[in-house]
Order: sequence, then structure tokens, then C-alpha cells
Amino acid sequence: MLLKFTLVVCSLLYLSSAVASEVDYDPDIGNEINEVCAGCHGEYGQGGKEGLYPRLAGMPAVFIAKQLELFRSHKRPNMPMLQYIDERQMPDQDILNISIYLSKIKLNTRLPPVDETAADFDAYARLLESKKLMQIPRAKGNVENGLKLYKKECASCHGKDGYGIDKKGVPLLAGQYTSYLWKQVDKLRKKIRIHDIDEPDTELLNDFSDQELTDIFAWLSTADD
Repeated sequence: MLLKFTLVVCSLLYLSSAVASEVDYDPDIGNEINEVCAGCHGEYGQGGKEGLYPRLAGMPAVFIAKQLELFRSHKRPNMPMLQYIDERQMPDQDILNISIYLSKIKLNTRLPPVDETAADFDAYARLLESKKLMQIPRAKGNVENGLKLYKKECASCHGKDGYGIDKKGVPLLAGQYTSYLWKQVDKLRKKIRIHDIDEPDTELLNDFSDQELTDIFAWLSTADD
């Protein structure tokens, strides 16, 4: 068990280093791989089905690569991912390409104003732009209290705006489906999912009540407004 864990950590360190430096990144291959991912996670990594499939667009590349490696090594169980994530179908180079590709997708929360009567107005370009819109519905809870709790307990890791820290591979929470966040809370509390591969026994979320998390998620659902 210790040897297997050590191999996973070494693989994660290798992928993290390669992804962070974008060594040998091929956007065309990333796009090809994304065509498979899009069946669940959307053409632009926006996720879908109210959080059944999470948003991946804009996530730090290092974070995506780590999760794919955890799926592949079965350290993070996920039945739907099994058919796509073995060593043959998802080697390290493919993990690098799709991780960086998804991290570079920007999803807007609103369309910029334009003059639709202008001679140079491009309706098709506007349509394509609209497909990259994503805004999380307002979640129940006390937004003001959620902001206070977030600033105190979460901001130091996930960033003051909730959009993660790219260089550290810390994922965004704002702009993610609230229902998906709740599912991950349940998995983390049950240790089905590991919060920190370097500290696998950490029980961070057990320190929060459901009401506190409800309020935090309420604020996060407004952070992309």
C-alpha cells in the first residue's frame, strides 16, 4: 500500500511539473480529447445536468491533472470515468494536453453590450459567444454570513474571490455547481475522496456544520454575478 501511494505521489509530482511548465503541450490534441470529455462535461467544459457533471473550464491545469491521475490510480473512485482513464486511453501526455486545454477556456457570466444595428455586427459570433456563458443559480443560505465564513476559513486557500489559485493548483469554488459541491462534501467527509494527497487523513470539512456550508455556498453562488 505504501509503495502504491508513493508511486501515485511521484506521478503527481511529474505531471504537476510538466503541466505547470506547459512542456510539450499540443492544443490540437487537447481539443481532440475534449471531444470525448464534452459528452458529459460540455463542449466548453461547462459541465451540465445541474452539477451531475462538474465544470472543468478555467480550473487550474495542475488541479485537473492531479484529479485525472487520482482517477487513473483509483485513489479517487468514479465509475463513469473508468472507461476513459486507464493507462492505455489516458497516458501522461494526454493528461497534460487535456488539463492545459481545459484550463485555458474562459466562461463569461454575461455578454458584453453590442449594437446589433451596427454594420459590422456578427450575429454568428454573438451566438458562439453566448454558448460560453455560465452563471450559477443563487443557492439558499445567508450570503452575508457565508462571505464572512469564507473569508475566515476558505479564502487563504481558494482565493479571496473563490476562483482558486492557479499557480498552486487550487480549484475554483465560485462558478461551480452548488449541487456538485455538496456531493464532494459528502465524499470528503466519508473519505471516499481525499482533500489533500499530501495529508490524506485531514478531516477538514468535519469542522463545518451543514448550515455553515449552506451559507458559504450561498455566497459562492453569487460570486460570479
